[in-house]
Amino acid sequence: MNRRPLLSFTICWVAGSAAGCLFGGYQLLAGVAVCLLLITLWTLSGRIGWRPAAVFVLALAAAALYWEWTEARNVSLLPEALGRPESGLNETYITAEGVIASPVERDGDRVDFKLKLSRIVGDGQEGQAEEAVAADSKAAESVNADVTAEPAAAATDPAGEQIAVQIKLQAEIEIAVAAQWQRGDRVTVTGELELPPVARNFGGFDYRAYLQTQRVHWLLKGTGTASVTAVPPASWQLTGILRWNDAARAALGAEMDRLFQEPHAGYMKGLVIGIQDDLDPETFKQFSQLGLTHILAISGMHVAVYVGVILFLLRRLRFTRETALTLTLLLVPVYVMLSGAGPSIVRAGLMSMIALLAARLGLLKDGMNILAAAALMMLVWNPYFLLSVSFQLSFLVTAGLMVYTPLAAPLFARLPKWLGGSVTVTLIAQLVSFPLTVYYFNQFSLLSFIANLLLVPFITFLVLPLGTLALLLGRFWNTAASAVAGAAEVLNNWTFAAVEWVNGFTAGVLIWASPSLLWICIYYGLLYGLLYALKQRREAGFAPQYMEDETRPLGEAEQEGAGGPRQVFPSPYAQFQSGSRGSRYAAIVCAAALALLLYKGYYAERLNGAGAISYLDVGQGDSILITTPEGAHILVDGGGTVSFGNKEAWRIRRNPFEVGAKTLLPLLKQRGIHRLDAVILTHGDQDHAGGLQAVLEGMPVSSLLFNGTLSGTEPYAKLMETALAKGVRLYAVQQGMMLAPDKVTHLHFLWPEPVPDAQQLLPEVEEQNHESVVFRLEMNGRSFLFTGDMDEEAEEEIIQAAQQAGIGEAGPVDVLKVAHHGSKTSTGAAWLEFWKPATAVISAGVNNLYGHPNAGVLERLEEAEAAIYRTDLHGEVQLKVMEEGIRVRHKLTE
Repeated sequence: MNRRPLLSFTICWVAGSAAGCLFGGYQLLAGVAVCLLLITLWTLSGRIGWRPAAVFVLALAAAALYWEWTEARNVSLLPEALGRPESGLNETYITAEGVIASPVERDGDRVDFKLKLSRIVGDGQEGQAEEAVAADSKAAESVNADVTAEPAAAATDPAGEQIAVQIKLQAEIEIAVAAQWQRGDRVTVTGELELPPVARNFGGFDYRAYLQTQRVHWLLKGTGTASVTAVPPASWQLTGILRWNDAARAALGAEMDRLFQEPHAGYMKGLVIGIQDDLDPETFKQFSQLGLTHILAISGMHVAVYVGVILFLLRRLRFTRETALTLTLLLVPVYVMLSGAGPSIVRAGLMSMIALLAARLGLLKDGMNILAAAALMMLVWNPYFLLSVSFQLSFLVTAGLMVYTPLAAPLFARLPKWLGGSVTVTLIAQLVSFPLTVYYFNQFSLLSFIANLLLVPFITFLVLPLGTLALLLGRFWNTAASAVAGAAEVLNNWTFAAVEWVNGFTAGVLIWASPSLLWICIYYGLLYGLLYALKQRREAGFAPQYMEDETRPLGEAEQEGAGGPRQVFPSPYAQFQSGSRGSRYAAIVCAAALALLLYKGYYAERLNGAGAISYLDVGQGDSILITTPEGAHILVDGGGTVSFGNKEAWRIRRNPFEVGAKTLLPLLKQRGIHRLDAVILTHGDQDHAGGLQAVLEGMPVSSLLFNGTLSGTEPYAKLMETALAKGVRLYAVQQGMMLAPDKVTHLHFLWPEPVPDAQQLLPEVEEQNHESVVFRLEMNGRSFLFTGDMDEEAEEEIIQAAQQAGIGEAGPVDVLKVAHHGSKTSTGAAWLEFWKPATAVISAGVNNLYGHPNAGVLERLEEAEAAIYRTDLHGEVQLKVMEEGIRVRHKLTE
């Protein structure tokens, strides 16, 4: 009989929602059918009756339909409202009216908020709208109307759709103006309407899909505070509660800034009140590598401490048990709101409120049912919570602690109770969170367990209370608050030093490819089987043991009925022996299967004798990943974010976009690349070298091949210093050299020209394009040419060198990487005639400022009858290189 119907119902609801998310059409029907089959088998086993089974089937189907219904309604109404297709609306100027529906956040020179639309006017319709409004006003006056009539079709009603507004501040004085904007203000914004960018690389972050889960489909980008007119609400509204909450959080954050110095202020704001905007990026990176970021997010740990302290204080004030529970129940939502109301804090708050209510009424005391109730309420309120990493980790770890901890606790029974409990909880939390950690973050630290075991109690029971106490004292006893804050900063310094020291053991950080959903499910099943078998083995070890001459329990007892048969009762000792052997074998099998699963997950890449070349989309730059048939990984250039001039201090953002850290390194990790065997830096320009800084800092690199020159820039010098500090071998390549990563892969370097033997110091060359490394790759019998940003002069010299060597034609090559993003300074007609490429790939940024690729270059490539692929049109271009041919795929369609 099912003793947890609410839990089973919620599991079916989650399964139905997941099916609706993952599948559509016939696939969705097939997924639901599989779930129905499992429920039918469960019913036939006698574990549940047909009536509960029918309810679970209903939950499964209802959740899938509810997801589909939500998806069908989650579409933009702006194209229909403005009478233009989606592509026609992109990059057009509009004027939007509505209400600010989120906190207003500023990062450097950019201000962000969400706008709930009430009216929108398209480009070229302003005059029509004004005439329509004037006509409506006259009509209203003539009939003494109380309500202003809606204007004609020029100004349209988008039915409450939300858009994300981004305002680029133009002067420092505008900071004060933007600081006055608050949630609930009625605003008019003029700016450029844009579609959010999609993922341009396979496995890359899809910002458009993310915003869609927030029910946002458009970005509205304005210039300066003059593009925004804001008016506070004239009367109190329900949103006034959220407006007050934003102001309260801002005041608490300001108090933290007053009490603590940086980087402590940002750290303590995240720890105590859940404001992570000001957290030092380096601190977050250090904590993330050790799996400690859950400390920096308000979660169940914080709620438990908060509820425990309130109950303790109320009982000390001699409130009755019922009154204390009721007051605490009412105060939990206040803490949830002040902490930012993220998915993890909402989960913890709901669970706390349900548990307090259950304790008050004497109902629903089972923890799994409470967890199920919280999950069901959140998913009914917003099905897209299912896609939130915070939601998934929060519920999965909490459920895992409830399920796996009783199985693991006996394994540490010989430890002191306080230590055994901490070890068990920390170990289970690590094991349960591991699959999602490697799925989303693609790395796992072997030292994470010991770091969490030592630092989580230290921070929870020392730093967190001190930070909270300092915040409470700050308003009325500044001297004591400063003293408490100082003590907290000392403890923080110890924490930061410990985290940095542990992170120094880089060998303990493992990079994992994102596993499949099936892999994750098998992992949890094997983990349960292993812990269950070990628990049984442990319990069997407590069976009574006897010496040969000792009296043992009766092996079997006989009862004779009147002519009846003999009944035999087996020995308890024999049962213990049998159970011990069975659990031992089960533990061995589960451990072996789990080890094999982990091995397959860690070494996930399988090319089966093929090679691969990925021309990554890194914007206006180059980055190419080569994987040889035997598994060597070579990265050619790393892209880079180019900045123009020195920014004023107020414009600098806390964590600005940098293509190496935000795009390139996550892609390499997501694909399970544990080490780069070689990095080839074609030349020192920022759009080729800039992203490699994050790569060298974030993953092991064996060697760095470069053109033998220095660019004289600070980023290039820092890159070389980092390579030396990391123990990366440096090689200056030149014409005539060759590299053979494996027996079917060879790199022949064609440029730069050899340096004189007498030259010992690396020359500094400001104009790097001419010195770009050029090489020809031969792999699986196919030929590829890589050209960096070489110019036409270098092309001519390579051709002359080949002709002097008696090579009239070097081609054909299968694929040419077009030099310098398709600039007119390279890819001359003689070069194309010499190589005769069958395919050309151009790496260029979308709508770049340089007009790349040049129309003349495209014309010459077409005349050479080369198939053309462009990252600005196609996104990432992938080639699978086999002996029988080359298979091409690209992320985007034109």
